[in-house]
Amino acid sequence: MSQYITRHNCDTKCILGIGSNLAGDFGGLTPIVVAACDEIHAEIGQIVSASRLFSTPSFPPGTGPDYVNAALILSTSLPAEDLLGRLHKIEQRFARVRNRRWSARTLDLDLLDFGGIIQPDLAVWTYWHDLAPEEQARLAPDRLILPHPRIQDRAFVLVPLADIAPDWVHPILGRSVMQMLQDLPADDISAIHALDSPASLALPGAGR
Repeated sequence: MSQYITRHNCDTKCILGIGSNLAGDFGGLTPIVVAACDEIHAEIGQIVSASRLFSTPSFPPGTGPDYVNAALILSTSLPAEDLLGRLHKIEQRFARVRNRRWSARTLDLDLLDFGGIIQPDLAVWTYWHDLAPEEQARLAPDRLILPHPRIQDRAFVLVPLADIAPDWVHPILGRSVMQMLQDLPADDISAIHALDSPASLALPGAGR
């Protein structure tokens, strides 16, 4: 059972990506995503805004079932590393297994941006940003990289994010969410569809 904590001075805005493509004990994909948002709101900070839920193709293409994805803007008093640790604990409670990179998962929680900071530094971020696709599939960072190096590459991140923060500007690339979306192939964007379920309209704890 989640432990509910009262928090104060929640003054750091961060962006989270959330997704699921593997049903578990919590039910189908939409119930998993909604339940995870409830735990984030209870344990980590206030959900300031939440996107609709979207059906998105598996990544890499053809590697598994479609995902349900969403984006959140969260206000938290936790440092970035502690926040990531809490996210990983929530993933574990939803039976997330990390046995292969980009494999199907019951829950995937990504810290995309934390108040616009660059961590650990620009050189390390640039290394992971510039990594060739075949190396991305093989290698994973051993530390927290901020902003997430793949934001600009992934329609399943940018389409939900455009729902709540279309004018957010990447702290390194200097491009807005809408500009980054325009850089992606049209087929990547057209493959993503908003869900019409009532659960997609108001995630727990979210201010719309």
